[in-house]
Amino acid sequence: MVKLNVNPTRMELTRLKKQLTTASRGHKLLKDKQDELMRRFILLIKKNNQMRAEVEVSLQQAMKNFSVADALLSDKYIEELLAVPKEQVTLDVIEKDVMSVKVPIMNFQHQSEVSDGPLEYGFLNSNDELDQSIKKFTEILPELLELTEIEKTCQLMAKEIEKTRRRVNALEYMTIPQLEETIYFIQMKLEENERAEVTRMIKVKNMGTT
Repeated sequence: MVKLNVNPTRMELTRLKKQLTTASRGHKLLKDKQDELMRRFILLIKKNNQMRAEVEVSLQQAMKNFSVADALLSDKYIEELLAVPKEQVTLDVIEKDVMSVKVPIMNFQHQSEVSDGPLEYGFLNSNDELDQSIKKFTEILPELLELTEIEKTCQLMAKEIEKTRRRVNALEYMTIPQLEETIYFIQMKLEENERAEVTRMIKVKNMGTT
């Protein structure tokens, strides 16, 4: 490790010792943050995998019903049936701070009393397969939004973990060792100068006694 290019003085030694204390404290805080981020990230990944598997099963069922409906009805007719929205849906996205990571919180709002009622389209003569398909898609929507929220949070946390890891490594393997080596060099240099000064004073004293 290459030491810092500084003057070997006591003032510089004091400054570097303070800097080393700050760097060591910062390393510990960042390491603790990295460990906590990893703990939360692993929990989210497990939840994400489980939820994704459940959502995929529900989507496959909904798509199966829709495929049957699509085979029985023409594409144009299905478009006409779905032309008029059944209910109004709003989505508000806000940010939440998690370990210095701004993660999205999605608030999904819709008219529950409408969605619990019978399905209605632009035309009334639909079929049961399409009804069941739309019903399943409607039920899946909140889960899809939650899954989206979790996956986006995982992505943001992964970036923060990587950024924190780089900072931890920079402190652990470069900054702190470099400071320690420079401090050691200055201490050795100061001790060497002190020994040289003592030797000089002894010689001066001996010259005065002769």
